[in-house]
Amino acid sequence: MKAWEKELEVIQSGSPCYEADDNETIWEEQSAVPEEAQDALTRLHFHSQVPGSRAHESICTAAIQAMENRGYLVEGGMDLIFEGFKAYDENRMVDLHSIQFDLLNKVYNAKKDENSPYWKQTFYNTFEEYAAKVNLPKYDVKIEDKEDEYYASWLSQIIGGAYGTCIEGYTGKAIKEKYGEVSKYVRKPNTYNDDDTYELALLEAYKKHGKDTNAIDIAREWVARIPTGWSAEEWALNNLRMGIMPPESGRFHNPFNEWIGAQMRGAICGQLYPGNLYEAARSAWMDASISHDKNGILGEVFNALMVSLAFVKNDTKEILKECIELIPEDSEYGQVIRFAYEQCESHDDYYSAWLPCEKKLERYNWIHAYPNAAIEVIAMYYGENDFVKTLSICGGCGQDVDCNAAQIMTIIGIIKGSAGIPDYYKEPFGDEMQTCVRGLKKISIRELAKDTQNVAIKLQ
Repeated sequence: MKAWEKELEVIQSGSPCYEADDNETIWEEQSAVPEEAQDALTRLHFHSQVPGSRAHESICTAAIQAMENRGYLVEGGMDLIFEGFKAYDENRMVDLHSIQFDLLNKVYNAKKDENSPYWKQTFYNTFEEYAAKVNLPKYDVKIEDKEDEYYASWLSQIIGGAYGTCIEGYTGKAIKEKYGEVSKYVRKPNTYNDDDTYELALLEAYKKHGKDTNAIDIAREWVARIPTGWSAEEWALNNLRMGIMPPESGRFHNPFNEWIGAQMRGAICGQLYPGNLYEAARSAWMDASISHDKNGILGEVFNALMVSLAFVKNDTKEILKECIELIPEDSEYGQVIRFAYEQCESHDDYYSAWLPCEKKLERYNWIHAYPNAAIEVIAMYYGENDFVKTLSICGGCGQDVDCNAAQIMTIIGIIKGSAGIPDYYKEPFGDEMQTCVRGLKKISIRELAKDTQNVAIKLQ
């Protein structure tokens, strides 16, 4: 049946039935819900608090910051931000919607800043360009024997996310003043976390499509299963729902596509391709392209490589050094992680190494990939393969703690196994993981680990 035939059938089968004097009520009922939802979302874009830590953020301000980080000038943007804050405080919703409209117009039509150092790097726009630059090795891994590694990796990732959710969005200094050295959960933890959300969607795509999985397959799972996103993922989901497919969904009108959203989900690609660094990187590139571009994609590749290599090598410094070499040094991302590594080599303790990184990267949002990539380097370097010490370093540096801890602790879990995870970190969850993912609201952690291992076996 053609579309026009179906629509003709509908109109020909209809019969007038509505006899009320007016239809005011039905109009009000149908418009109230979307109006309230749009008002709430626009208010959140100007002022929101992170659900787990209550850290303050303004995604509208951050959009300007993100574009300036990417070598553009958003002229007059901050004037609109302050107008928006005033309209927000006075609850002038018509004005607030209008201001956001004008602001995003300026963001999307920002002028290139020819003097920005951003344009002096080499950009890797495709996986093929990246893979031609580096040598991605493949090691033999007997995946069938790695059941505990898969369980420990997922359990550690969940623990890292839960630990970090409570303290994300603050500086290391502020966290230390409030809590001291954070070696335990600062409050009752839970497993609700967008870090895992996108990895679960990717796993579902691979379960269905195996070796043939592509970015559109993963994106379909996003739209089907993920109700809402934030920053790069929100913009990408909007694009996907309008039929804009990867990689354009990550590039088109997406100011946040070099933020942490791809970097925070690289672990699953390393889990699916243990020891196969080429395929782990390719999978990460494919997944990242849904919502990110350029250096944002390299962030997911970096974490996928480290997790993949953790199935082969059991020393975090060795893993770190090898994977840094697999990120091109002529990219801005490559320069960031090398700078962080240099600080590690020249300082005796993790916080002294972090301070010059924090200063150098101060113009980047705490959700940007760069400061958090530096923290990952520091945690891997100083953590000494120790679960508690590595986790405490992630918390001690601050920034996007849950994203960093979830990824790095996946590596530690693979190396140490479930016996290396203290009981007080495991006990709050038992074997249950709760999520916001449609169809996966409650999951057995052991079954999730087994599913991941089985998919990895089939991908060999």
